[in-house]
Amino acid sequence: MSRRPVFLEKRSYRHRRTMDAVRMLPFLGLALWMMPLIWPLPAEAEGGIPMSLALRYLFGVWAFLILVCGVLWWRTRGEPPGREDRPKAADVPPGSG
Repeated sequence: MSRRPVFLEKRSYRHRRTMDAVRMLPFLGLALWMMPLIWPLPAEAEGGIPMSLALRYLFGVWAFLILVCGVLWWRTRGEPPGREDRPKAADVPPGSG
């Protein structure tokens, strides 16, 4: 019995990995937004992080998440791979289904 490698179409593989990234994006955003909670406060330590820097960090994370979300939306728009050959509801004559 010969062992053949499993072949996945490149387009469907990439689409699945992009959808995995879409599912992981909220967790990444939550982890990045929680980072300022572990920073030392300026009053507690000599090298503490000022509030203005923490707010700029949060805004940067927010902008980054919007940008990544837009890129992932652009990559996943349209029909998922493998569904082009299926007939659409408008193409099927009435009474044949």
